[in-house]
Amino acid sequence: MADVEPTLYQKIEHWLRARILEGREGDPLPSEADLAVQFGVSRMTARQAIQNLAAEGLVTRRRGSGTYIAPKPLHRHAGPLMSYSLDMKRRGMVPGSRLVTAMLRDPSESESDALRLGQRARVVCIQRVRLADGTPMAYDVCCLTPDCAPVLARDLEVGSLHEALRDLGREPTVAQSWIGARTATPAEARLLDLPPKSPVLVERRIISDQDGVPLEFTISVFNAARYVIDATFSLAATTASEPT
Repeated sequence: MADVEPTLYQKIEHWLRARILEGREGDPLPSEADLAVQFGVSRMTARQAIQNLAAEGLVTRRRGSGTYIAPKPLHRHAGPLMSYSLDMKRRGMVPGSRLVTAMLRDPSESESDALRLGQRARVVCIQRVRLADGTPMAYDVCCLTPDCAPVLARDLEVGSLHEALRDLGREPTVAQSWIGARTATPAEARLLDLPPKSPVLVERRIISDQDGVPLEFTISVFNAARYVIDATFSLAATTASEPT
């Protein structure tokens, strides 16, 4: 098969990709007008190349300012689930949290079911914005069983919640996770410093302790442009008559 000649906007796109690979987060890229002159095309053609890269999260566009190399997302790979603090430290970043609220309250039905709570039991609810080098990465709503109430006396903006749980004799051991995607609510967009209706990843996670008893039910809302969850699957064997 003969090679297909790339279109004009694809040539611009390839050139910009090379600049992105060589550059750093926040570096400015040429404007639509500059690209149009450089490649001898219309501004509409240059705009299409930039829009394609923006859709992939590789560039950010700021009205009245220009186009810039976007932050490269962090990848969470399959394997042992680390605490957020340990994960960021291993990446060479400074973890932190901004506490939104921490209290004992009545659970929702889903929280009660996830933690297998009895009637009239309350939950320890901790809401935090998780930071990496000062940048918002996720918004967590974490619910713990009521015996974990002593963690409310800890510094939840600096210390590790899982370390505090270990001090109580509850070792976070097994996690079940469900991941989806949607647009951010207005409150989530504000907390994560995102434009309205930005895409977010939502992870619902139940963590059990060393005795298999549910300990933590957390809903984490991630900035989808900054955080990627990797997964590897093996393909099931198929017979010759089955479609692939």
